[in-house]
Amino acid sequence: MVELTEFLNNTVGGEMLLTLLVSMIPIIELRGGVPFGVALGLPVQKAFFAALIGNLIPVPFIILFVRRVFQWIRARIPKLGSMVDRLEQKAWAKSDKVQKYELWGLLLFVAIPLPGTGAWTGSLIAALMDMKLKRCVPVIVLGVVIAGVIVTSLTYGVVSLLG
Repeated sequence: MVELTEFLNNTVGGEMLLTLLVSMIPIIELRGGVPFGVALGLPVQKAFFAALIGNLIPVPFIILFVRRVFQWIRARIPKLGSMVDRLEQKAWAKSDKVQKYELWGLLLFVAIPLPGTGAWTGSLIAALMDMKLKRCVPVIVLGVVIAGVIVTSLTYGVVSLLG
């Protein structure tokens, strides 16, 4: 256990892994992952790369499986059904631009790094709208890259001002 802690805290690989894992968390995603990685001591470029990969890992799984997971939860764990309903309602409430502009709307939704937007919600919206994986994943990837450039630029600017 001490070796793992040493690796995570005292190596670039460990810091990149932590940044990747933090960026996989819904709500935090890349928006929090890049500043987190920089705060750990990673160079901005490495923090960007680790956060980008971490934010993208869940995307195909969400698109492919979230509807089945939601159905399974409703059938097997009815007490969590209302939570699933709320998640779907929130996604549908944010999907108006995506519905209107389809892939362009999805791109803008994922690319703007604000709370409630991003790869997780964009993937959920794509799944609920029955978008094809091969059409929406490249758009979500591009949106995450754009959001990453914005967040990385802001992080670099703040670090430059403080440093």
